[in-house]
Amino acid sequence: MMKLSKKADYGLIALKHLAMHRREESCSAGDIADIYKMSTPLMAKVLQKLAKGGLVAARHGSSGGYTLARDASMITALDVIRAIEGPLFITSCVTSRGACDVTTTCSIREPLKRVNDSILEVLGKVTISQMTDEFRASEMVELRV
Repeated sequence: MMKLSKKADYGLIALKHLAMHRREESCSAGDIADIYKMSTPLMAKVLQKLAKGGLVAARHGSSGGYTLARDASMITALDVIRAIEGPLFITSCVTSRGACDVTTTCSIREPLKRVNDSILEVLGKVTISQMTDEFRASEMVELRV
């Protein structure tokens, strides 16, 4: 089963929250965690990774917290997942690490690579702004089989 990690989920939730509250002051990890009933320490780690990845900006001081580093329409779901998890691969044979033990006899490497590429393409098209209530569901990327 392929699923996002809790950290990636938290990252997407945090960025959607920041996008929806972009006109207000910055939001702290504790503020976001409280609203969504999440672990504050884990949210803080996620926001630090997002800041390191250039997706959020950290403000220090009494009015400190996090804001989006760029417009929500310029941040994709793939950007968030990569900032949290690193490269996304659906199977170990579709990595940049080189050949696996059965490369010479494997019959699924190329089909799985195409599936992986398709998933990356879809995640790269879905923006944080599309995840907010400001956009209609019809504007989301449609995945066809």
